[in-house]
Amino acid sequence: MADALTYTGTDFYCDVAIPAPDALDVVHEDDLVLAFHHTRPFWDVHIVVVPKRHIASLTTVGPADDADVRALSSTVQQIARDVEQEHGAAAVLTNLGAYQDSKHLHVHVHSGARR
Repeated sequence: MADALTYTGTDFYCDVAIPAPDALDVVHEDDLVLAFHHTRPFWDVHIVVVPKRHIASLTTVGPADDADVRALSSTVQQIARDVEQEHGAAAVLTNLGAYQDSKHLHVHVHSGARR
């Protein structure tokens, strides 16, 4: 996916991933959540889970975000369970502040060696 490899904006998920999921290796998609294999993986298994509605960060979540965050959490749990069962281990990670390259809440589910 050329757009993913050359993207230089601040919200890859709103700008590229959510509008064009057909260009991604999608693991899960419903009305509220999109999950896909990372376009530039850091680990052998690297899945990103995002709410489709823009939420800037875990630390900005408010009452209006309840349904989205519940759906995100449920999807992360299921994907982490699947990765753990298939690969024997899984980690769940989100980044905040300067660690957050894309300013859209997203959760990484990963397993295996760092690439």
